[in-house]
Amino acid sequence: MLYYLFHYLRAHYNLPGANVFNYISFRAALAVIISLLISMVFGKKLIRLLHKKQVGESIRDLGLTGQKEKEGTPTMGGLIILASILIPTLLLARLENVYVLLMLAVTIWLGTVGFLDDYIKVFKKDKKGLSGGFKVFGQVGIGLIVGCTLYFNSNVVVKEKNSQCTSNHYWRTGSRDQ
Repeated sequence: MLYYLFHYLRAHYNLPGANVFNYISFRAALAVIISLLISMVFGKKLIRLLHKKQVGESIRDLGLTGQKEKEGTPTMGGLIILASILIPTLLLARLENVYVLLMLAVTIWLGTVGFLDDYIKVFKKDKKGLSGGFKVFGQVGIGLIVGCTLYFNSNVVVKEKNSQCTSNHYWRTGSRDQ
């Protein structure tokens, strides 16, 4: 969103410095900084909130040493990871790019599968969580969507090896021009 905002400000108001958002290196560095801030600032608060609400995993007694120490450890920490990925991407990426859209779709899809797994474990008190079949179905489903998009979308760039080798052309003609 910021990319489009600064593009608009540069085009209509000739705002000095707005052109810096055209550089992917600047946007990537800014995304890393925003991601770190989100994970450090909101991560601690979310973990504290989950611990206070007693949203923690229950542990089966297997007789292992140190397993009781894990009991009550807050789950759903993936929410921090999702926020750290999605917020900077939505703020700084060019959202018409097919690769960005695929990354957002995969992140949200797999984040939803992970959330459902944690939700079933914590709130439904089912230690197994989401069944393995549903997890595999979700992963294969998003894999098929990504594969079909990459195969059929005209905006996907595929580099193909040229059938005519340029080095043979150079040796035959003595020039690099084709």
